[in-house]
Amino acid sequence: MADRDPVPLPAEVRAKLAELELELSEGDITQKGYEKKRSKLIGAFFPQTPGMDPSVGQERRTPVTPSSSSRYNRRRSSGSRDERYRSDVHTEAVQAALAKHKERKMAVPMPSKRRSLVVQTSMDAYTPPDTSSGSEGEGQGDGDEEEGGDGEEEDGGGGGGGTSSSREGSISMEHWISRAIHGTSSTTTTTSSTASSSSSSTRSGGSGAAAGRLADVLAQHVHISQHHLRRHHHHHHRHHKTENHSAPPDVTGYTNNAPNATAADGIQVERAPGASNAAQRQTPKYGNAELMETGDGVPVSSRVSAKIQQLVNTLKRPKRPPLREFFVDDFEELLEVQQPDPNQPKAEGAQMVAMRGEPLGVVTNGPPSLEAALQRWGTISPKAPCLTTMDTNGKPLYVLTYGKLWSRSVKVAFNLLHKLGTKQEPLVRPGDRVALVFPNNDPAAFVTAFYGCLLAEVVPVPIEVPLTRKDAGSQQIGFLLGSCGVTVALTSDACHKGLPKGPTGEIPQFKGWPKVLWFVMESKHLSKPPRDWFPQIKEANQDTAYIEYKTCKDGSVLGVTVMRIAMLTHCQALTQSCSYTEAETIVNVLDFKKDVGLWHAVLTSVMNMMHVISIPYALMKVNPLSWIQKVCQYKAKVACVKSRDMHWALVAHRDQRDVNLSSLCMLVVADGANPWSISSCDAFLNVFQTKGLKPEVICPCASSPEALTVAIRRPLEEGTTPPGRGVLSMQGLSHGVIRVDSEEKLSVLTLQDVGSVMPGGLMCAVRLEGVPLLCKTDEIGELCVCTVATGTSYYGLAGMTKNTFEVFPLADNGTPISEFPFTRSGLLGFIGPGGLIFVAGKMDGLMVVGGRRHNADDIVATALAVEPMKFVYRGRIAVFSITVLHDERIVVVAEQRPDSTEEDSFQWMSRVLQAIDSIHQVGVYCLALVPSNTLPKTPLGGIHLSETKQLFLEGALHPCNVLMCPHTCVTNLPKPRQKQPEIGPASVMVGNLVSGKRIAQASGRDLTQIEDNDQARKFLFLSEVLQWRAQTTPDHVLFTLLNSRGTTASSLTCVQLHKRAEKIAAMLAERGHLQDGDHVALVYPPGIDLIAAFYGCLYAGCVPITVRPPHPQNIATTLPTVKMIVEVSRSVCVMTSQVISKLLRSKEALAAVDVRTWPPVMDTDDLPKKKPPLLYKPSDPDTLAYLDFSVSTTGMLAGVKMSHTATSAFCRSIKLQCELYPSREVAICLDPYCGLGFVLWCLCSVYSGHQSILIPPSELEVNPSLWLSAVSQHKVRDTFCSYSVMELCTKGLGLQTDALKARGVDLSRVRTCVVVAEERPRIALTQSFSKLFKDLGLHPRAVSTSFGCRVNLAICLQPHRLGKLADQGTSGPDPTTVFVDMRALRHDRVRLVERGSPHSLPLMESGKILPGVRIIIANPETKGPMGESHLGEIWVHSGHNASGYFTVYGDEALQSDHFNSRLSFGDTQTIWARTGYLGFLRRTELTDASGERHDALYVVGALEEAMELRGMRYHPIDIETSVIRTHKSITECAVFTWTNLLVVVVELDGSEQEALDLVPLVTNVVLEEHYLIVGVVVVVDIGVIPINSRGEKQRMHLRDGFLADQLDPIYVAYNM
Repeated sequence: MADRDPVPLPAEVRAKLAELELELSEGDITQKGYEKKRSKLIGAFFPQTPGMDPSVGQERRTPVTPSSSSRYNRRRSSGSRDERYRSDVHTEAVQAALAKHKERKMAVPMPSKRRSLVVQTSMDAYTPPDTSSGSEGEGQGDGDEEEGGDGEEEDGGGGGGGTSSSREGSISMEHWISRAIHGTSSTTTTTSSTASSSSSSTRSGGSGAAAGRLADVLAQHVHISQHHLRRHHHHHHRHHKTENHSAPPDVTGYTNNAPNATAADGIQVERAPGASNAAQRQTPKYGNAELMETGDGVPVSSRVSAKIQQLVNTLKRPKRPPLREFFVDDFEELLEVQQPDPNQPKAEGAQMVAMRGEPLGVVTNGPPSLEAALQRWGTISPKAPCLTTMDTNGKPLYVLTYGKLWSRSVKVAFNLLHKLGTKQEPLVRPGDRVALVFPNNDPAAFVTAFYGCLLAEVVPVPIEVPLTRKDAGSQQIGFLLGSCGVTVALTSDACHKGLPKGPTGEIPQFKGWPKVLWFVMESKHLSKPPRDWFPQIKEANQDTAYIEYKTCKDGSVLGVTVMRIAMLTHCQALTQSCSYTEAETIVNVLDFKKDVGLWHAVLTSVMNMMHVISIPYALMKVNPLSWIQKVCQYKAKVACVKSRDMHWALVAHRDQRDVNLSSLCMLVVADGANPWSISSCDAFLNVFQTKGLKPEVICPCASSPEALTVAIRRPLEEGTTPPGRGVLSMQGLSHGVIRVDSEEKLSVLTLQDVGSVMPGGLMCAVRLEGVPLLCKTDEIGELCVCTVATGTSYYGLAGMTKNTFEVFPLADNGTPISEFPFTRSGLLGFIGPGGLIFVAGKMDGLMVVGGRRHNADDIVATALAVEPMKFVYRGRIAVFSITVLHDERIVVVAEQRPDSTEEDSFQWMSRVLQAIDSIHQVGVYCLALVPSNTLPKTPLGGIHLSETKQLFLEGALHPCNVLMCPHTCVTNLPKPRQKQPEIGPASVMVGNLVSGKRIAQASGRDLTQIEDNDQARKFLFLSEVLQWRAQTTPDHVLFTLLNSRGTTASSLTCVQLHKRAEKIAAMLAERGHLQDGDHVALVYPPGIDLIAAFYGCLYAGCVPITVRPPHPQNIATTLPTVKMIVEVSRSVCVMTSQVISKLLRSKEALAAVDVRTWPPVMDTDDLPKKKPPLLYKPSDPDTLAYLDFSVSTTGMLAGVKMSHTATSAFCRSIKLQCELYPSREVAICLDPYCGLGFVLWCLCSVYSGHQSILIPPSELEVNPSLWLSAVSQHKVRDTFCSYSVMELCTKGLGLQTDALKARGVDLSRVRTCVVVAEERPRIALTQSFSKLFKDLGLHPRAVSTSFGCRVNLAICLQPHRLGKLADQGTSGPDPTTVFVDMRALRHDRVRLVERGSPHSLPLMESGKILPGVRIIIANPETKGPMGESHLGEIWVHSGHNASGYFTVYGDEALQSDHFNSRLSFGDTQTIWARTGYLGFLRRTELTDASGERHDALYVVGALEEAMELRGMRYHPIDIETSVIRTHKSITECAVFTWTNLLVVVVELDGSEQEALDLVPLVTNVVLEEHYLIVGVVVVVDIGVIPINSRGEKQRMHLRDGFLADQLDPIYVAYNM
């Protein structure tokens, strides 16, 4: 091989290089150290050829065999220990594909991570870069570094063969690749959670800003790591020799062996920073944010808003062509379905002909069964060696002769049948199944046990050794054992000792396993059979010989049964194909318990009296060359390996002189059907051809558990033509057709044949879907074989057996091609020219995305070809698909090396996406990186795929990086909705019908009709009512305030309240010199002072505004709101308590607001002793009584004006609805600052005379049971609370109901428990509250909700009357729940569905409409009335409507629209107020007390909160409910939109490691249930989502906080 090189390297240099490569691949040396040492080695050698231009040398070289030896160096360096290697052909394709992406700049916004998350995975966070040994290297001058970079082609196996085309070509290639992916600049991390990169600019030695700019220019070049950054900074002035390579490399002339540079070549030639203006000009711009530097060298563009802009710009790129057809999902919801593209390739060949193998030769003296063969060799040549076992040092540990094997197997058979159980009741009978549990380093014990079982006619089921109670997949193995009825497990002494033990020393029952008896097989534990006992040796028959387990795609384990005759015939077919003869030596590296290892090294070997040298997995780990050494040592004729063993051998090969492989006649490559084994075979041949390896010796084979050996390449006679290759188009393969690729050179798959059909077999390929029709000659199908030598069934599964083992392939005319059944092999492929079999993939790895088929292995290979040596840990990549929204979506999970930085991983991810997109034309839905060694392993160390998928779907994978690409992948979303014109004035209105439906209107009882002895009615003003009560019932207690211990803190009688109010009025007049109508802000904690101050203001003629006091622990955020309300309401003075008045002037307050601009602050703790001269009486009842200020959920501060008339009407309406009299007690646990809460707390008692028991909600944080205990203790019948109170009780008292019951808490007297709210009823919360406290006597019908809004503080309020009272007066029916279709709701339609139907959403009515209130449902756009059960805006007409907004700006248009609207047709006279909420009315079958049918009002959500996405209206709460259900760690969720992107914020209750698990789950559920693509997923700590006093989420505050980078998120994922 060396003679092909222009300059052969000396052998010792090559050996040293090989050692370096090994160190790097094992991770013992860093990439940087590797490059430095390597450049020294080669640098010392290269100057011998001064005059040589590298490009000329390349041209002169003759192309060598299809994969030139040098190409091997890249595969070597990957250090991949997995079974799949990237083919180098493939690597070049990937690099070229990435280069093609130069036009489409993909700016992928990097996710933001909290520092604590970064540290876990990135060494850089705690390894300062300057400590690496780079410093000596710097004096060597740049030329040396460059030479080192270019010399990267040299390879340990014997000099470099041409990998890199001229240096110029490789540089320009790098340059283009880097241009394509400049989006992942090394400095784009967020300011709040700076990842290690942001400090890189300051570490680089020079001034921060310059280094930052440099970093930005370098960031375009792909693999600048932080180590390089420093080096370039020191001598970037030397770089301007490099010319400006802008021409893209020519990849059109690409052939199998085109010498092309790869990213792994690591050439570090960067454009000279600062040398040319061009480099400066190229600084990438992210979205619309220029990369300006801030002082600390962090680019401004790391801000969230800039990232979102960048994401939006990226998403504007055109997608794949739109699809045309649809399928209907339930009803009008149209999901696009992939239609076949008319131009897609179709199979055009003739129908294939089934291929026959050569006839199976009849051996005259062949053994009638394997046991007979064993008996024969054990008696004729007992000294012949059967098996030699190696220890981990490669020394022979043990030689098992045929004599010993025979005698021991007989002993085992005897003990199995006669020594287990009792004579009358043996535990094992012939035909029973027993488990064989042996480790991989003990083949002798396994073989003995296996043949012992055959002799006893017991069926062995070989399985892996369970290492822990929770091995990946061990549960499924347990199910298999259980279904096979296994009760005995055979094992060896050493293995038995190593099994996990319980505390008393017994072996625990493994998860999912049946109870088994462990039976140790060592001779010393067995009794000798009597002289006259011999096993009965029969001819091979139809009985089951053994069961081989097989793990399916979904993780389930099946047992494939193999009959004795099939086992024998298979051995004969192998003997014939491989020309096995007696006493040959065979070296086996494979697992001897199943598959090729079992067939060659346990069964066929014994049949032919061969000698097996068994190499355990542990030895291969220590010495990958061991198998080659054993082949030489024993002059073995056959070796059974996998391509990974060839690969490891190459990595470890150090030019051993004593290697001679000329004895090998056959090198069986067990996974030769894997599309990626071809490169291992080629590279292995290239290196070892000089060591006597003959090319025709390499024999790939294809096999499966069901069909056993499907095909194997025969060892050819020397000098015959080498076997064929297929270079197939990936595009064609994805459509299931075979196209030899011609023009599109990038996406090809090179296949080697796996020989021809087995002797005595018949093979064909059938279509993958539907009936098993024969394929056409140019079509890929599933290979099926018809022969005796296959499995017969899946144990115990008749249905699956029929589909797999009893297939009758049909010709085009529908007739079966054979009367014998075929067995499906699970392999995809075709029969090529000359009867050669080609395998293109496995059924298990098949993913059908958008109607095209992709193979998981192919995608793994593409991902590995993207700079693997830097990145993927030991090549461990898992690819699988999950079903989201009616299509499969591809997920790629890779383990990253422990030392990779955030930028590395992000860069790698974006390149993988591009590579897979280019080569396979398919989008990756999710790309996840996990820390090294964390994916679940199979027993031999591969990745356990189904377990990985399970973890991914459960949110338990704990990735350290995730990139979701739903925007690019999901192309079957429903079409955006076009709005239809709604019913307008032209539609027919007849009476109360609008287009055939009853108009949606309803009203509470008419106030004028009600006759009651309401004394308070004769007063126009509340202040008069109070004076009247103070005279008539002076000592009647109106208010009782409870403290956190549940005892009375203070109380007020009518006269006490009156007197305190008088004193406050006097103080206002005296100290404040206030005029009539002045506004006064009342800043009090919830309590009695607030009530007194309110009536004091009314007595003085002032207008009170109640304001929540600032929170002493959180002044910075709460005080500005107080200040704003005081200013906006134009308050001329502030009344408060002493404590708060000090707080308003404190140091902390000074920091939050400008304290000097407060109006005068008066504290009411010491009041003047005198009364005012005369109490104020308003002249006109329509003047202002008070102002009600509240912050809406969208973050708007809105104050409404309540007149005296409206206030009195409101109190009267509530009194009638709730039947309030002076003798009643009502418990109120609400915030008393706005809305219905304030009215119930301060006003209702004065009007109706009942006693209010006041419970400040803040006290519940100290004592959650306070409210319910008070309700029980005071025997209260009516109570009011908020959702936050209800939630506190549900969460805080969930486990304490028994304790409360023991303390005597009894809620059986409660008739009404009303939740005061301004939102859709939270049905889940009210139901769980009812269920939880049912044990304490709470009646389930007692809980109901109210509904109010800004324009009318209470529209509905539903007190239920239970028991005897139901027939008196105003009882309302139960609240009714309906289920509506969530998808119709998005289209503003109401469609009622059954409970539990898909997409159903439960809605609970919002309570009974208050007396004097009329409601109509109107179209918010056209203002026309809506029909019943139609969704529209709720409009209200009532005496207690607020009279308008109170604003400083006087926005009159909004005012008239919200408070004085008229319908556009129908009743155009009535003046309505618009609530701003969507809802619908539905007439129920229930009747109320007056015999009227009850109209139920259902509130769906606020118009201003609703999000318009894809032309549909979404209510945030629906999406949030879905998200909260996806994972146990999501405690709260809020969604909002920003620039048409949906942003989902979730609060994580768990370790930060779980944060990234949530990203795919959230994306999936929103796609599945709402047909929306999530743009950004933000994971935050508990309590970050702001909630107002009513317990409503403040989504707009959250949005502002997010965009201003104030949330300190744990993780922010930007979905592509």
